[in-house]
This record gives sequence, C-alpha cells and structure tokens, in this order.
Amino acid sequence: MNTTFVIREVAQDDYAGWRVLWDGYNAFYGREGDTALDEAITLQTWQRFFDAASTFRAFVAIDGSDTVIGIVHLVLHPSTSRMNDVCYLQDLFTAESSRGRGVGRALIDAAGDFAKSEGCSRLYWHTYDTNTTARRLYDSLTPYKGAIVYSQDLA
Repeated sequence: MNTTFVIREVAQDDYAGWRVLWDGYNAFYGREGDTALDEAITLQTWQRFFDAASTFRAFVAIDGSDTVIGIVHLVLHPSTSRMNDVCYLQDLFTAESSRGRGVGRALIDAAGDFAKSEGCSRLYWHTYDTNTTARRLYDSLTPYKGAIVYSQDLA
C-alpha cells in the first residue's frame, strides 16, 4: 500500500482540488447534469467548513504534489441516545487514481480522531448497499448492523 499522502483539515486554498472531488462524489450519487446540485448549495457547503459557529468540518488527503486526492465531510450533533455529541461522516470520496492506497481508511481514521478530540462518543456513516467497493472498506472497520436509511425530501 502506497501511503505517500497526508491528511489535514481543509484550507481555503484547497477549493479547486476539493471541487473536483466534490463534483465526482455528487456524480457518483447521480447529482450531475440536469440533477446537479444548485451552485448555491456547493458554495454554502464550502463556506460552512470555515465558519467557527458551524458544526461542519472537512479534511482532505493531499499527495506529494499537493493534489487533493480525498475528501471527508463531518457533522457533529447531539444524540437522543448518548450523553455526548456524535459525529456523522456525511461524505467520503477518493480520486479514482488514488483508490487502493489507504486514502479512504486514513480519512475515516482522521474523522474518528477528530470526533474523539471534540468529545464525541460515536462516528457513524451510511452508504448504499450496492456500493460494494466502499462496503469492503467499511466492513473491515466496523460490523454492519443492518440499518436501513429512509429519506424524504421536504422541499
């Protein structure tokens, strides 16, 4: 496994590289072309990472040439079943050319380390059951607990 990359919090200068992966992530989930996210959502998401009052955080994986090769977005929030906050890993995406190098695992590890440092008692995420590539990684990190996610658009 080639691990010539570093994980760090996202910086304003990362926008161009982050944007490439953000667009790739959205395309993977069918949000492109006519179904693409409104540009205002992308800009709001980016701005939230740098708002001290926001519970959103982002980390990037950077290779030796300072290229963004992976992204992870987190949301810290209270829980009804725990005393401490929890951390939702909302988005994870790795550049196709960097897959299989441990980037995704390293981003999840960084997310967990960050959540612990913020006093969170759990890190959680979800994916489609058809996302077999990601599930191989996720299943190696934590047992599948059989959860099914339902989503209802309200606006």
